[in-house]
Amino acid sequence: MTDVTRRSRTRTRRVVGFAVLLMVIAAGLCVHLFLPDTAATDIAGDALYAVAVYAFLIAIMPGRHPLLVGAVTLAWCVGIELLQLTGVPLAAGNAFPPAMLVLGTVFDPRDLVVYAAATLVLTAADTALSRGRAKGT
Repeated sequence: MTDVTRRSRTRTRRVVGFAVLLMVIAAGLCVHLFLPDTAATDIAGDALYAVAVYAFLIAIMPGRHPLLVGAVTLAWCVGIELLQLTGVPLAAGNAFPPAMLVLGTVFDPRDLVVYAAATLVLTAADTALSRGRAKGT
């Protein structure tokens, strides 16, 4: 693969990452604002959060291997969930309600399972797409 092709793919991947991030933020806000608070919407919100983190990482480091992006995504999501055990996110959310959308409020072990499952699916799909692009050269 030439340097020009590599730069073009990296640029495209970055743009797609930002576009997906914006769409996922919009979807997440719709779930948060317009749907009732149920287990299903909580799970959907958690999955969308993992997608948002993954897309953000693709946007800022588009040349990285999907396994690295997946590992960082999962580490971030688990770290945020464990931070909720401290009460800091709840206090931050009480002081500035939009912070709840990024930091959450209270620990829920189910969220860890959702983050892991979503990250696994994202990483597998990204890996498959990356291999498909590589074969296309």
